[in-house]
Amino acid sequence: MNLFSLSLRNIRHRLFLSFLTVCAIGATVAFIVLFSLFRDSVEQGAEKGYGPFDLVIGAQGSETQLVLNTFYHIGAPTGNIPANLLDEARRDSGVDKAYAMTTGDNYNGFPVVGIDPEYFLTRYGDRTLKAGALYARTGEAVVGSHVAQTLGLNVGDTFAGAHGLVEEGEHHSAEEEAESHAGEEEGEEEEHSHEGFKYTVTGILPTLNTPDDRAVFTTVDYAWAVHELQGEDREITAVLVKPSTLLGAHNLKQTLDGSGGVQAAYTSKAVSDVVNAVDQGSRLVEILAGLCVLLAAITILLSLIAAAGERTKDAGLLRLLGKPKSYVWMTLISEGLILTLTGLAAGFLAGHLSALLFREVLFAKAGVRINPYLWNADHGWIAAGTIALGLLASLIPAFRMYRLQPLALFKS
Repeated sequence: MNLFSLSLRNIRHRLFLSFLTVCAIGATVAFIVLFSLFRDSVEQGAEKGYGPFDLVIGAQGSETQLVLNTFYHIGAPTGNIPANLLDEARRDSGVDKAYAMTTGDNYNGFPVVGIDPEYFLTRYGDRTLKAGALYARTGEAVVGSHVAQTLGLNVGDTFAGAHGLVEEGEHHSAEEEAESHAGEEEGEEEEHSHEGFKYTVTGILPTLNTPDDRAVFTTVDYAWAVHELQGEDREITAVLVKPSTLLGAHNLKQTLDGSGGVQAAYTSKAVSDVVNAVDQGSRLVEILAGLCVLLAAITILLSLIAAAGERTKDAGLLRLLGKPKSYVWMTLISEGLILTLTGLAAGFLAGHLSALLFREVLFAKAGVRINPYLWNADHGWIAAGTIALGLLASLIPAFRMYRLQPLALFKS
């Protein structure tokens, strides 16, 4: 019987314990793989989230909140700014493109975003829509691919939006609660105005793999039309700026930042702050992953120690039949490697399947889609580390049997 067949026979002989060992290794590898894919997807999604718009102008407040709401459609805007800031930005010689954005409404929980349709050409190039055409008049809208798929929308469908960015009620302080009671009649009138304003779907965006997949887009003036705003009452939420040069972005920021309740934020800096915060949290996950790896190594060690104890006489018989020390030594080494490699393969498969299952949930919540088919350098390190730990755990019981004499093995 060759070495591989003997190792397989020994594994089948202790099938339940072998199965638990493989499960421990597989679960550890799957957890690490899923964490690696999530981390890479967050970083890639963060980089792709804002496109060429290196500067964003909005109401004073948190830069991170402004950027997350503008580009990732997460959270509430910091407030509104005068609409004439768009013209001021476009007049700046250091600005290549600038687009006003209006937000504040939703349709079934998906944000309704007002922006010039040229935005899509600037950001994504001349891409073909999945269906229909871009909007041209007030009341027309295009929907992201995720929105269309989730809600079953098609070109020609009509719908009415709702005020606010979330469907469920928010928690308010006592003062806010009193203010909300005072404004109930105004709120009812606002709801009626939203119900009376219908959107018509003119197009479905292709899958862009950005947060824009989960938004509804329409003309900038939709909010003004819904609320019947005129003249100076017309405001916008933000201005997205694609500078012609980095110096141009710096000069515009210096001009507008902090003046009249307006802030100008570098998009990359705000996104970098968010990614750094995620990295800080990932350190705790890395510690947990390390503990899981240690437990998996201990599981292999205990399994092989038990196997060595059960097969001491078998090993002694093999030695008396003339098998060299190396053969007995390799039986345990090969058994440990077979269990390790099986668990490694199962872990890779489970990790990628988990990414496939969770990608839509993560995308719906944060606009970041995990790529379950991604293979990166981490996979090599995971494989090498797992095999090294399996080999190390196998060496301890194997070395013990290697040192014993044949008669001692047979009599023990």
